[in-house]
Amino acid sequence: MTYRTRLTLLVLLDSVIVSTAIFIAAWVVYPQISIWQLDAIVISSLSLLFFHHLFAALYKLYNKVWAYASVGELLAIVQAVTLSIIAAGIVQFLVNDFSLYSRALLVTWFLHIILIGGSRFAWRIYRDRYIAGDKGKKRTLIVGAGAAGSMIVRQLHNSHDGDNDLLPVVFVDDDLTKQRMEIYGVPVLGRMRHIPELVEEHRIDHVVIAIPSLANGDLNAILDYCNQTSAKVQMIPKIEDLMTGRVSVSNLKNVEVEDLLGRDPVELDIDTISEYVTGQTVMVTGAGGSIGSELCRQLMAFTPGKIVLVGHGEFSIYNINMELKDTYRDTDIDIVPVIGDVQDRHHMFAVLEEHQPAIVYHAAAHKHVPLMEYNPHEAVKNNIVGTKNVAEAADTFGADKFVLVSTDKAVRPTNVMGATKRLAEMIIQDVSQRSRTTFAAVRFGNVLGSRGSVIPLFKKQIASGGPITVTDPEMTRYFMTIPEASRLVIQAGTLARGGEIFVLDMGEPVRIVDLARNLIKLSGYTEDDIGIQFSGKRPGEKMYEELLSDEEVLPGEVYEKIYVGRTGQVDATLITNLIDTLPETNPEQLKDGIMDIVYMEQTPMTAKGS
Repeated sequence: MTYRTRLTLLVLLDSVIVSTAIFIAAWVVYPQISIWQLDAIVISSLSLLFFHHLFAALYKLYNKVWAYASVGELLAIVQAVTLSIIAAGIVQFLVNDFSLYSRALLVTWFLHIILIGGSRFAWRIYRDRYIAGDKGKKRTLIVGAGAAGSMIVRQLHNSHDGDNDLLPVVFVDDDLTKQRMEIYGVPVLGRMRHIPELVEEHRIDHVVIAIPSLANGDLNAILDYCNQTSAKVQMIPKIEDLMTGRVSVSNLKNVEVEDLLGRDPVELDIDTISEYVTGQTVMVTGAGGSIGSELCRQLMAFTPGKIVLVGHGEFSIYNINMELKDTYRDTDIDIVPVIGDVQDRHHMFAVLEEHQPAIVYHAAAHKHVPLMEYNPHEAVKNNIVGTKNVAEAADTFGADKFVLVSTDKAVRPTNVMGATKRLAEMIIQDVSQRSRTTFAAVRFGNVLGSRGSVIPLFKKQIASGGPITVTDPEMTRYFMTIPEASRLVIQAGTLARGGEIFVLDMGEPVRIVDLARNLIKLSGYTEDDIGIQFSGKRPGEKMYEELLSDEEVLPGEVYEKIYVGRTGQVDATLITNLIDTLPETNPEQLKDGIMDIVYMEQTPMTAKGS
């Protein structure tokens, strides 16, 4: 139907309603109406007709899409009708010798609301039931009958133009006061534990989890119920999206394993970080890697004056450089890509001399445990020599802060990768003792989704039909998301006083086999479809990992969920000798030499200012 046709029909319909409603009202209120009273009613009818169309135009009643009408549209009708009745009453009062048929006008007001509003909403009901219908739509159960769930249902009801294929059928919610209630015509028929039976009873094809503040243990419990069914499961995005109004049907996402393992994010001290980063020159090594690139993204939000992206891989630096320039093309931030190897001491000194960064985040490292067992020389060159080069360059050219990205594998290391990262920590703690630059390390567990991590490997194995290979059924690891790890690194820079190792409270460790099972379920398979095969520990792997050894822990948080530790002092000449003799040392001797330094008797050392 064209706009002109629809407008004509609505105007004619309203004209009939407005012209006749006053006569009906007069007959109801004054059954024995006289001729002289009828004259006043005719004048009232004509004035009502004029004023109704005037206020209908003012409130744009003829420009609204009534198929999607809701409370806002009803309010516009009430306002237009009320003003037209008041205006007609004034006319009636003036032409009828200051007499007013108030009861007739009140009944007319009710009739206008009922007939005009009813005509609009009748079209919506007809369209929903007989035109849009539910043909071809997936019957959907909504978990959570709160604000987010109500918003999703309303959007699903209002989306009739192919934006979605979901039909809300039933809510579940553990709030007992909501049971048997209806929200936008959708009943709340049970609690979380009733999901399997409701899915079967109502032939549910799709489940949407609409609780943005859901704790991870609760999410796991809900998924356990959902996994007893064949329905597809999706969830709404983060709570910040709900708060900013960005939650919509198109934002629904599949439940990822990160959602099951993630934790409440550490809230940043925005003011302190802004003061610390804004307008400064910041350098990130390993800027093309998982952690390094996320560091760059989050740092850009604080508007540094210049950000120097240092990395060995040409393609990865190209990618992060283009991403940042595209995202922040309307800012004056100077983004400088530098292709360089942290093992090249001369180049690192030249880069820091040229750009004079105030803050250096050192994320460049070799991190793959089994590979480093086979290539200990490369681990030493990148993780130890590279750290030494960048740290001493930062000291030489007067950087204010230097933050090393470290790992939980540096605690009582049993492998080359962990041991070299522990020596990297020792290097920055040693340099810190004689430098005006503030040095610190940030130690955290495995990062979900990073290159070389277990989740991409498991997903690849599932895609190829399995089996998933898990080293040992009892092996556990700590996990965190890439954004959370990056936030911790940034926050640590503001907390550092010199020589600290910062650690996030990472909660409880996760069994790798449980991670594999969750990923199988979330991929829509069972363990009968995708098997799990135990392959045994790889070279250098630990069964359990720690973040701080008992002697390193300092009591109390220094910031929400962040702890600081102190470690022993080491003779830096031992590390220097290790580096100097590197070319003529065979792999086994090198491994022994690294471990000897890590585990030798150490003298307690306290960070600056502690």
